[in-house]
Amino acid sequence: MDRIAELARAFAQPVIGFDLRFSLFYLGATVLLAFLIWLWRGQRSSFLVWLLPAKVYLHRSNLVDFKLFLANHAMFVSGIFGPVIFAPAIAYLVASALNAPGLGDPGPLAPTWIDVAIATAAIVVATDFCKYWAHRLHHETRFLWPFHAVHHSAEVLTPLTLARAHPMETVVRNLIVSIVVGLVQGLLLFLLIGEIDILTVGGANILYFLFNLLGANLRHSHIWLSYGYVAEHIFISPAQHQIHHSVAVEHHNKNYGSIFALWDWAFGTLYIPDAQEDLTFGVSNAAGDRIEQPHPTLRAALLAPFAESAKAFRRSRRPSGPSAVKHPAE
Repeated sequence: MDRIAELARAFAQPVIGFDLRFSLFYLGATVLLAFLIWLWRGQRSSFLVWLLPAKVYLHRSNLVDFKLFLANHAMFVSGIFGPVIFAPAIAYLVASALNAPGLGDPGPLAPTWIDVAIATAAIVVATDFCKYWAHRLHHETRFLWPFHAVHHSAEVLTPLTLARAHPMETVVRNLIVSIVVGLVQGLLLFLLIGEIDILTVGGANILYFLFNLLGANLRHSHIWLSYGYVAEHIFISPAQHQIHHSVAVEHHNKNYGSIFALWDWAFGTLYIPDAQEDLTFGVSNAAGDRIEQPHPTLRAALLAPFAESAKAFRRSRRPSGPSAVKHPAE
């Protein structure tokens, strides 16, 4: 019974905790922010109709989002993803190596507020950098794209679209994050003399807490929110991420960032809209022609990418052709 109760608490964590952005707390904050946007733009319809349009929330695509959320969360709770989350082990190895004989050991000291702030920011920045490159690799590597295409095949965007992810994509991203963030944590352990402490709210890093609180759920939604030309060089706005989901050619391979737009700006993948754009979501070929929904069911979303990835890998073993694009033509 204790094990059942533990599993039940773990399964309910996304709803009641602070770790995932579609918890009730963050969803409530999103509704409040959306209400302010609705007031600012003028009340052309009732708030609920504007917030929860039936054509979006009753769309078949959103049903697949919900099924993938349940499937992925069940796998997470069962511990399947555990072996690819090993940042603490790498941190320990790095810290041990740096504290090898000859380097000296000044002894543990209580971290200062500056130490805590540095550690909090460093972990978020390192994680975001990893997510940028993991995201970009899934777009620009032909045998990884089929797994990420599950996410991009969403024809409507709702907060649950965040969970429309193939488990293999999660594995690859977690591997990259674990290695790099583990190295960063190991350096922090050495530089901060054997102890890392970060600022948290409800167990969540305070910077992620603020990110989720201040509109992260609008990234996967029909509600346009731009931060403006200057700020969108630093932070990815909901509007910029919606553009990332667009089938239009000019939007392909743009705005890979999660929190920070700095990576896109630095590596030439930044797109900043001049004004609100009319977007169509889904997957398209290199010419921008929309492709018929490739993942209409949970079964198709989970199984089809393996066959497509194997096919793409076999192609990659042949003499090289045109480089991969966001929506590779088949």
